[in-house]
Amino acid sequence: MGASRAARVVRASAHAKINLTLRVLGVRPDGYHALRTTFQTLALHDTLTFRFERGPFVLESTDPLCPVDETNLVWRAAERVWRAAGRRGAPHGVRIQLTKRIPMQAGLGGGSSDAATALQVLAAGWRARLAPGGLYEIAASLGADVPFFLRGGTALGLERGDLIYPLPDLPATWVTVVVPPFGVSTVDAYRWWDETGPDMREQRLRPVRRPSLRGRSARERGWGPASIRDVGRAPLTTWLPAGDLANDLQEPVAARHPVIGRLVLALRRAGAAHAAMSGSGSAVFGLFEGRRAAAAGARAVDGRGRQVLLTRTRGRTRR
Repeated sequence: MGASRAARVVRASAHAKINLTLRVLGVRPDGYHALRTTFQTLALHDTLTFRFERGPFVLESTDPLCPVDETNLVWRAAERVWRAAGRRGAPHGVRIQLTKRIPMQAGLGGGSSDAATALQVLAAGWRARLAPGGLYEIAASLGADVPFFLRGGTALGLERGDLIYPLPDLPATWVTVVVPPFGVSTVDAYRWWDETGPDMREQRLRPVRRPSLRGRSARERGWGPASIRDVGRAPLTTWLPAGDLANDLQEPVAARHPVIGRLVLALRRAGAAHAAMSGSGSAVFGLFEGRRAAAAGARAVDGRGRQVLLTRTRGRTRR
């Protein structure tokens, strides 16, 4: 009897994100909310270990609260890549160990990032021959922010947040992230936003003009200094979209969870160049010029039941 072939092992990082800005433009005809958001990848990450070996598809997690069945986006990503590769039946031949570090239900995109990482590794491992844009289409079918994680860095998201325009990467910046001892449902956050205005559910949008990114300087695009070369020397508030430093979901969520507003204010008082809730919450972040300042910000928001993390922004070139 011949020796069994050793399993092929691939390890990959799935990075968290924050929303530097998030503007809700209204409700689309399909019922989804139209957004204009600025995504930013963080160094904070989960680790996915793929063991390509004989046997059924298995998903495991170090976090007992993380589902390891078909409700997990990694599982669903595997099913869709398997079908896209033209294979029959249920996925098999791989065991995935998910080492969780990104807090769940915090607006940091951990599940979406895990799914995007799984899409890329499994498409290569199963030699899926996808049409141009095929991986993006699968990503968008899994969730609105999954396409962003295929590239990461700093990017503009339009429509549902799934139409991605890469931007010059934000200069390396220290980030203090604080997660209260509760999560926020994305569905609830948008419903609360709907309730803040005059029946926003009936509002229909005019088409949003998509920006052209070719042949135009960063200043002409409205996204920062006169040239990409100057980005690293520009103050954060100069580089970000003028008048756009806001998260429209923050106010309705903070109305139900006042601690979120208090955490944002505490980070600003601690010297954060920008502080806000990320996505639909519950995580709040502050951007600082250095590690010492970020650590001081962490001390300002530390409290019982809260998880406080120090991390940095991460660009596409380091992904």
